[in-house]
Amino acid sequence: MLAAIERQGNFLRTSFTLSSAVQAFVDPITVIAVLYACAAYYGERLLSPPYMILGALTFALTFPGNIGLHESPRTLVRKVVTNWFLFVAIAGGFGYVAGYLHYFPRSMLATWVAVTPAALIAAQLAARMALPKWMALEGNQRVAVVAGINDIGLQLVRQFHDHPYLGTRVVGFFDDRPPARLPASGDVPLLGRIGELADFVKRHHVEAIYLALPMAPQPRILAILDELKDTTASIYFVPDIFVTDLIQGRLDNVGGMAVVGVCETPFTGFNNVLKRASDIVLALLILVLLAPVLLAVAIGVKRSSPGPVVFKQRRYGLDGREILVYKFRSMTVCDDGDNVRQATRNDSRITPFGAFIRRTSLDELPQFINVLQGRMSIVGPRPHAVAHNETYRKLIKGYMIRHKVKPGITGWAQVNGYRGETETVEKMQKRIEFDLDYLRNWSLGLDLWIIVKTALLVVKDRNAY
Repeated sequence: MLAAIERQGNFLRTSFTLSSAVQAFVDPITVIAVLYACAAYYGERLLSPPYMILGALTFALTFPGNIGLHESPRTLVRKVVTNWFLFVAIAGGFGYVAGYLHYFPRSMLATWVAVTPAALIAAQLAARMALPKWMALEGNQRVAVVAGINDIGLQLVRQFHDHPYLGTRVVGFFDDRPPARLPASGDVPLLGRIGELADFVKRHHVEAIYLALPMAPQPRILAILDELKDTTASIYFVPDIFVTDLIQGRLDNVGGMAVVGVCETPFTGFNNVLKRASDIVLALLILVLLAPVLLAVAIGVKRSSPGPVVFKQRRYGLDGREILVYKFRSMTVCDDGDNVRQATRNDSRITPFGAFIRRTSLDELPQFINVLQGRMSIVGPRPHAVAHNETYRKLIKGYMIRHKVKPGITGWAQVNGYRGETETVEKMQKRIEFDLDYLRNWSLGLDLWIIVKTALLVVKDRNAY
């Protein structure tokens, strides 16, 4: 419930446009519509107190929707499935504990749970088809101009062009440089110099101005803003820091002073509590259920070759601090020095039993103890040996940003084909790209999706050895 309240607060702080309204309301309206359709089908009284309360609770937990209209169909399906699973778990758990589920026929609830995901996908696809057509109509588009023909200005125009549901038509650029020094701007013309911007806006009823100018010339920007005060256009400043790769970029304030977050962990405030709570619950559940497997693997390791059952290795954890990570030993060696050689396919150091537990990921099971200790998370960037970190941080830009979160037993890179040996810098680069993508887009639903994909990959991952 707290997560839903936080999402609602974030929604109310953003500009309210037709596209943002559709994104916010399409999911809750669809879920409630399917609920009442199922209730009507089973002959229930729709205006009875139990259904009114369930409808209100459903809206509170699903508003605003978090599925962007720009996201791919694959991401759409993934978010629908995970969001609905979380809703059923939270609402169903609350209803069971409170005894509230007894007010509803089980057959009706089962139908609602089964039908809603398909209805959500259909509603999202319908919105993606209808909204761009509606926004493309002449009267529904906001006329805008961009000051500055540079990387960020061109990128902004491409976003408006590629996503018509945003409802903005950029009619041109303004820039002080001569045309010969300007990059190609495609079909969007150069309308004049910056000094001509305010007059053009007033004469052509421009509704939005985007200032994509370098941050350095502050007096110039202030002068432009003073001139534009005599217009009714909305003004947006797109500072050039956004050309860089933001990690959890957000607006914040320090004692009332506005600051822009450029690189931050997603696990602040309530998100941190939610992440830690889910880690503890799932780790305890898995350790209890797999206790016999843990015992069997420990016996197998002990019998396979001389050496300890559990292998401990120094890795980098949260904020780059060293931690000890546990694994069932799968090799005849326990390297943890300045030079650690990655395991390779057909590595002679891997024991026969070790090959089996590596292929099935059983060697990772002791790391659930690391999770309970707070050193690791179930989902996050995989921790590398300290020696590997020191090597790759010099070769790959942004490598250490992955340590803004706790390392995980499984991660976004691993379920996207980058598990096992990274024998080239290019492969490690791709792994880091997925790790940073995880930091940018974290949600509890994404964590659950990664866990499910990991379970499916365990038995068929060709990159495991």
